[in-house]
Amino acid sequence: MTGILGKKIGMTHLFDENGRVVPVTMIEAGPCYIVQIKTKETDGYSAIQMGFDEKKTRLVKKVDAARFKKAGVNSLRFVKEIRIGDVSSYKIGQKIEADLFAKGDFVDAIGTSIGKGFQGGMKRWNWKGGPGGHGSMFHRAIGSIQSGARLGRVTKGHHMPGHMGAARITTQNLEVMKVDKENNLIVIKGAVPGHKNGFVILKEARKMPKGYIKHKVVVQTQKKGAKGPAKAAAPKK
Repeated sequence: MTGILGKKIGMTHLFDENGRVVPVTMIEAGPCYIVQIKTKETDGYSAIQMGFDEKKTRLVKKVDAARFKKAGVNSLRFVKEIRIGDVSSYKIGQKIEADLFAKGDFVDAIGTSIGKGFQGGMKRWNWKGGPGGHGSMFHRAIGSIQSGARLGRVTKGHHMPGHMGAARITTQNLEVMKVDKENNLIVIKGAVPGHKNGFVILKEARKMPKGYIKHKVVVQTQKKGAKGPAKAAAPKK
């Protein structure tokens, strides 16, 4: 598994080859710096810790400042760990940039969803609600939360009103539409969890779409003597 840290800039749209509008999310990805490398021999598992977004040293805890100094990098604001099977190709202080991914790759985006505060059950859990007529005395209330004769208690994890949002969310299989290494940008098809300027983690997708080939290149093929535009060859499975 490979990954990179970044910041959600906002959403916009692009036009694909067929002229259709595609909603995309702009991610400022990297540059990230490796702060620590964990191995099975020393830590029981293999992973790399990387940091993103430089920060003033005086605003960092002394323990963290010492770690950054030991790694030979500036103080970083957002530090996360990504598990990797083989860490032999990485070294402390190494820079990881946006070209880690390429157009056509699929990623999992991890972020903190936008907080909505305290919400009722209809908004939080999509309850249907009661009748909408004026004679009804029951519209958006909770109603019965358990059959007392059967259990005599409320089932653990029952859907109730409460705090909504501000939770860790993973959106899987988002396609990379464009990568701009010079400006540290990755353009992703669709929405990414979190608010504007929120930190996100982009990882190589765990559940690859059927027929997907990493860093795929579409080859144009056309039969001899055939008329009309060439059709793209289907990727090998």
